[in-house]
Amino acid sequence: MGLDYSYEIFMPPQNVPRALTRLAELASSRRDMPRLPVTLPGGEQLILPFTSAYETEPVDCSAGGPLELDTSILIGVDDALREFARDGIDEEGRAAVGYIYLTVRFSPAWHPNFASLQFTAATSSMSRMFVQSASVRKTFTDLTATTGGVCCLLDTETDIFDICWLNGKTLTGETVPGTRFARFHDLVAAWRDPVA
Repeated sequence: MGLDYSYEIFMPPQNVPRALTRLAELASSRRDMPRLPVTLPGGEQLILPFTSAYETEPVDCSAGGPLELDTSILIGVDDALREFARDGIDEEGRAAVGYIYLTVRFSPAWHPNFASLQFTAATSSMSRMFVQSASVRKTFTDLTATTGGVCCLLDTETDIFDICWLNGKTLTGETVPGTRFARFHDLVAAWRDPVA
């Protein structure tokens, strides 16, 4: 069994369409990109340049069930990403990173007022790169910031989560459990609805 590290972004559920739209903007602009129709809770429909279970059949999450996507996004290259991407760097200094498996939970039981977008690395080498690359971390914290997220965590499959973003601020060296948040419940209690 390999490493399955992930970044997880939490936001009010009404911000999920904005987050998926912004994520689509980070995808490659190749002409052969998939076109996946997705219906979200509330009936909003999006066409995304990703697949779901490697297919492009329409996905209906209008009843609130989870959305599973296979994503590939362009990320600015730093040393850690250069080692991972090797020859796949475009003229703008970006590399396509994928598949990154995305699970969107619109109202998880453990924090029903917030949606969760969990981006999981497909391989052990990608998992290690998630930890080592400042550019990957910035991509996920920027996605959190620009789409009204309240928190972004890095999960390295231990009992300690690295807090990357919280209530409008980028953080480094802060964890849960840690000195500020003894339990995950304490972190959730600190989340504030972002100002639109």
